[in-house]
Amino acid sequence: MSGDSHGGGRVVSLRFRRSDHDVTNTVQVSSAEAVAEAVHDIFVPLYPTASWLPLRRAFRDFDDLFHGRMPGYLGCDTVYHDIQHSLDGVLALARLIQGHEMTEPAARRLGPGRATVGLITALFHDSGYIRHASDEAHFNGAEFTLDHVTRGAQFIERYMAQAGLGAAAGIARQIIHYTGYEVRYEQIRTCNEKDHRLGFLVGTADLMAQMADRCYLEKCRDRLFPEFVLGGVAMHLGKDGKLIIKYRSGVDLLRRTLEFFENVCMPRFEEDFGGVYRYVAQVYDGRNPYMVAVDKNIFHLKRVLRGETWPMLRRSPPCILADGETVEKTRRKVAARLRELRAMAA
Repeated sequence: MSGDSHGGGRVVSLRFRRSDHDVTNTVQVSSAEAVAEAVHDIFVPLYPTASWLPLRRAFRDFDDLFHGRMPGYLGCDTVYHDIQHSLDGVLALARLIQGHEMTEPAARRLGPGRATVGLITALFHDSGYIRHASDEAHFNGAEFTLDHVTRGAQFIERYMAQAGLGAAAGIARQIIHYTGYEVRYEQIRTCNEKDHRLGFLVGTADLMAQMADRCYLEKCRDRLFPEFVLGGVAMHLGKDGKLIIKYRSGVDLLRRTLEFFENVCMPRFEEDFGGVYRYVAQVYDGRNPYMVAVDKNIFHLKRVLRGETWPMLRRSPPCILADGETVEKTRRKVAARLRELRAMAA
């Protein structure tokens, strides 16, 4: 395939795909600097007269926020929605935008302003998991699972205003909801059809990149389940004091992942988001490496489910967080929370 390693046209052999690299094995998505360079190499040729400065600042501010260097915030401590997760998603969005602008006639193109807003929104779409430095009531950002998108919308509205992009703050506050489940899509308010389409691209990138992750299955079992425990999604006490269980374990969550893919993900890709995932194929000579990787993950999951061969899921991916001790702290907190819930329900 033609093209450079960042601009989206080249796929390195995936036989030895690295767990901290994107779906093409060409960009280290655990590094904000590497992803910023890759997005730059897409954005600047696509919009040669536009300014890169707002995005350069956004990547720097993202790195500070998620590593705990931004005043007033504690940094990223969610083991599934980690730093790599957000960087992988914004790179996927840049490629979707590239394919969109290459495909659509001039009147339907997003243009540099909307592209900038979308990329910044994607960068900070999980900022709602970040705890404030003054927060003494929460142990981990995963406790905000059920309202993290709304918190992220509040953060991004403030951020856009501070970054001199206040005119677009309202759009960013709306389209971030395409990455979550807190607001029904028909309730997302934008004034322009292009803004809705930008939201489709942002939501698609978030979902597509994480499901295409080389270690997606292991991350669901070992990292998403702990977040769901802390966030009250996996299990919680009902009003009658009985324990309501949605996921008993990480393995149980994986057993439900196939159903999630078929009944939630694919309808989102095809119907809710209008099939915009197809724009990536324009960048890769008609092939979508993200969806190929998603299909491989689902195929592998089906094999594991058929034989209940869970030891086949043995990858140990990196976890990119502000504090290197967070993974062990989270493990202990989740174990304690599970014991507490079961004792209260006994």
